[in-house]
Amino acid sequence: MNKVAIIEVVQNVLGGTKVDAEKAVDSIFEAITDSLKKGEDVSIAGFGIFSGKMRAARTARNPRTGEAIQVPAMRVPKFRASKTLKDTVKG
Repeated sequence: MNKVAIIEVVQNVLGGTKVDAEKAVDSIFEAITDSLKKGEDVSIAGFGIFSGKMRAARTARNPRTGEAIQVPAMRVPKFRASKTLKDTVKG
């Protein structure tokens, strides 16, 4: 499933136009992204928790040249699925 499929599902549930459904989906993604930028967690009951995590600095290798490259520490998104979601996916 991709963003277009999600927009179609939202349109089928709410009715209205695809443009309205796309605005709704975009606003949800934007709200999650903005919260993560601020360092806040986003908890959706029955689905999971989006959070930011600091990844430590490390040395990596360029696969073409084999040259060592320093990768700085950075904040990366993380998702932790809820027990409900895990149980549903298990079947």
